[in-house]
Amino acid sequence: MVRIKRGLLVGRMQPVHLGHMQVIKTILQEVDELIIGIGSAQLSHSIKDPFTAGERVMMLTKSLSENNIVASRYYVLPIQDVACNSVWVSHLEMLTPPFSKVYSGNPLVQRLFVEAGYEVKIPPLFNRKNYSGTEVRRRMLADEDWQSLLPRTVVEVIHEISGVARIKHLNRKEVSEV
Repeated sequence: MVRIKRGLLVGRMQPVHLGHMQVIKTILQEVDELIIGIGSAQLSHSIKDPFTAGERVMMLTKSLSENNIVASRYYVLPIQDVACNSVWVSHLEMLTPPFSKVYSGNPLVQRLFVEAGYEVKIPPLFNRKNYSGTEVRRRMLADEDWQSLLPRTVVEVIHEISGVARIKHLNRKEVSEV
């Protein structure tokens, strides 16, 4: 019986940027297959989480294809938050194929998986100052260059869904009626 080395990476991907792609490529050098969990899948239409789970799945699958990553090497799954940390790992185990290694830079996620008996690795960060969803969204609001931080296909998806207009609209201060 052949043992597949399968890893898990969970991130909000709001939006998918070049840093995500570098992390995924690096992890795929260590594992045969990678489960990529789109975290906080239930959240959308806020400044911190502007894109839906479906939009993020589309961004990710298109950018993986753009980077010539064979579809048989990954699974993209939306993962909703669970408000109880003690059951979060079992929640993920129920939703995903089996995995043996977890990649996360989040100390809480690391701790939960270590306590559940998993090998946990901190993935390398690539130019974190610029390659972060927070920076991309900030640049969108400020009309600065955000496109250079994203794979070309993600830029296309954001244009298709009028993502910048959405973020700007969500950022407007409510006008009170006088």
